[in-house]
Amino acid sequence: MMHRRSSRGAPDVPRASDALPLRGLPRAQIAVVVEVTRAGRVDRHELTVEAGVPIRVVLRKIGQAPEGSAVLVDDTPVPLDRTIDGPTRLTVVPTFSGG
Repeated sequence: MMHRRSSRGAPDVPRASDALPLRGLPRAQIAVVVEVTRAGRVDRHELTVEAGVPIRVVLRKIGQAPEGSAVLVDDTPVPLDRTIDGPTRLTVVPTFSGG
């Protein structure tokens, strides 16, 4: 039985999978506005993310704990695993505070 890369025969040529790039084509960049409402004040964050990023990742990028936040899009609550697929405005309401 021969090993996959025998010392005899053809020279050591990289397999096709060894030559593939590590990443595919770059994803589209999307503008996201995040407004965090807290105690009657609104902190506004503007950032650009890759298409397909979950909302929880966006919250982490601005330093907000996803697990302690309610997120709304157009006054409708959305799950944290929902992905960003186009320009979006998120309203974030922290659901607990430290103490």
